[in-house]
Amino acid sequence: MAFPPPPLFLLILLLSAAASAAAAVSELSSLLELKASLDPDNLHLGSWVGSGDPCGGMFEGVACNEKGEVANISLQGKGLAGKLSPAVGGLKHLTGLYLHYNSLYGEIPPEIANLDELSDLYLNVNNFSGEIPPEIGGMQNLQVLQLCYNHLTGSIPTQLGSMKKLNVLALQSNLLTGAIPASLGDLAVLMRLDLSFNRLFGSIPTKVADAPLLQVLDVRNNTLSGNVPLALKRLVDGFRYENNPGLCGSGFSSLRFCSNFDRPNSERPEPYAGATSGVPVTKNIPETADLNLNCSRGSCSKKSKGSPASAAVAVIVVAVVVSVVGILSFSIYRRRKQKLGSGFDAPENRLSTDHAKELYNSKNGSPLVSLEYSNGWDPLGEGRRFGVSQEVIQNFRLNLQEVESATQYFAEKNILGKSNYSIAYKGKLRDGSIVIVKRITKSSCKSEEAEFLKGLNILSSLSHENLVMLRGFCCSRGRGECFLVYDFVPNGNLFQYLDLKEGDTRSLEWSTRVSIIRGVAKGIAYLHGSNPNKPSLVHQNISAKNVLIDSRSQPLLSDSCLLKLLTNDTVFSALKASAAMGYLAPEYTTTGRFTDKSDIYAFGVLVFQILSGKKRYTSSMRASAETNNLDFLDVHLQGKVCEPKAAVLANIALLCTHECPEDRPAMETIVRELCK
Repeated sequence: MAFPPPPLFLLILLLSAAASAAAAVSELSSLLELKASLDPDNLHLGSWVGSGDPCGGMFEGVACNEKGEVANISLQGKGLAGKLSPAVGGLKHLTGLYLHYNSLYGEIPPEIANLDELSDLYLNVNNFSGEIPPEIGGMQNLQVLQLCYNHLTGSIPTQLGSMKKLNVLALQSNLLTGAIPASLGDLAVLMRLDLSFNRLFGSIPTKVADAPLLQVLDVRNNTLSGNVPLALKRLVDGFRYENNPGLCGSGFSSLRFCSNFDRPNSERPEPYAGATSGVPVTKNIPETADLNLNCSRGSCSKKSKGSPASAAVAVIVVAVVVSVVGILSFSIYRRRKQKLGSGFDAPENRLSTDHAKELYNSKNGSPLVSLEYSNGWDPLGEGRRFGVSQEVIQNFRLNLQEVESATQYFAEKNILGKSNYSIAYKGKLRDGSIVIVKRITKSSCKSEEAEFLKGLNILSSLSHENLVMLRGFCCSRGRGECFLVYDFVPNGNLFQYLDLKEGDTRSLEWSTRVSIIRGVAKGIAYLHGSNPNKPSLVHQNISAKNVLIDSRSQPLLSDSCLLKLLTNDTVFSALKASAAMGYLAPEYTTTGRFTDKSDIYAFGVLVFQILSGKKRYTSSMRASAETNNLDFLDVHLQGKVCEPKAAVLANIALLCTHECPEDRPAMETIVRELCK
């Protein structure tokens, strides 16, 4: 019996499924080859196994897109000590490759240029050697190219000028020679170019100086010479040129004036810039500008203007100078690379925060605004469309590299706490201030961009003496994460001062407990609308862990409205924790909504915890308060209590935890009572 041919759509479906399966197998194969090369001793990537699913959350540092394709590899600071395999070119859908702060060596494989969708390439602070593959110039989606702090040699490929989306090119602290390619001036959206601490010679190309969006050009510690283009004056502090004795120019305070010898000669045109220049291609001289060649407009003269002996002496002198500068540059590079990253006892191969400040400070001097913000997922880039103020865009947007550097690449020793939707890290910004970095997966954030931006705008506007203030914000599509940065509060959270053993010196005095209760109440009242210039907000996550204690023993409420403003409506981990500790108001089980009354209930539970010194709220505390019995007070107080005030506080806690939300007092009423 003959069977009819399958319908066309079914055939297409089968072919598509087969293609997807084949692609998945190919990506797994590429990942396993990459693992064998990056981690030959299998010390760090043990989770990368042939029987695993790279998109199942099992492969450490690997993230996939919505199509189930490997889109991100984040292995920075993992201690990898192998090579980068050409197999990386098989991961066709990578948008972010982060391998910085490791000890990888060998050459950068040209196959990396096969990653057509890659936007971020971070290979900095490793031991890569050899030349920069010119094939990288064909990566048309690349926005950030970080190759600094390696041992790269040879000249800068002219092909790098073809990357039309490149914002950042960081090649500093290598062993690069030759001249600066004028083709880099073709990078229409280039904002930062760092070529410092290399062995580059020749002049600064006028074409590069004229790059329309350039804001930072750093050429320090090279052997550059000639007239500095006047166009670079517009960069102000963004132009760094120290330790290039051959440079001269007018309008730059620390540069000498140019002599006739330094000035461009009309009979000595700029070297070739391709076939259209009319100047013969000189194979061993990289493309540059204003390089002094004994040439006429049409061709080079065969006669030398100096004697052979003087030419030989000049060559020897130049060779000696280049060698000395190279040795000094390499020594500086090694010393810089071995400096500690911050005051948190970082391992070696970490940049110092001082050097990071030097490298990445923008011209306005702000420690938060960055020129290196990847355009991959930038909710502030189009923020004005959704009502985000220019002040927020300017003052709160952070750079991914700043966040990584602050936390020492999210080192485990800097973790302060974890939940199912976020991890909090201690960090240090380049201006020296200590911060808390809250790392949130993008899947936990609001999916609607307009809603997310509206929440961010409100969050950045909060300002009260009893709230932890937002310092900065960053999102990364490549990493699939967003980051909130707050000022660090030194004395930990209130939870750490509960359930102490007898004799523990951390026990809070009575006056401190009263002050904490009053301060938390003021912070909640501010959120609930005591300030007429701010919308009424619900905290949603009041707990002892979210009450931080500063150096003056004053309370600061953290995570204010975070769940409501930036994350999905229901974050199960937070609800589960609230219920377990007794903070969840009883009406939530029927309404499924957070209100100002549910905040007040959680505050009442918090007051009971502070009075009793216990982590867990129990019904017996409430029963004691109902009979005006204060036997639940913390034994660590040893009778050093103002009993009338204690009775008032116990009554407030009793009213706040009333089963009926309508019978709970408003926060403003509570503040007035506490301030009597």
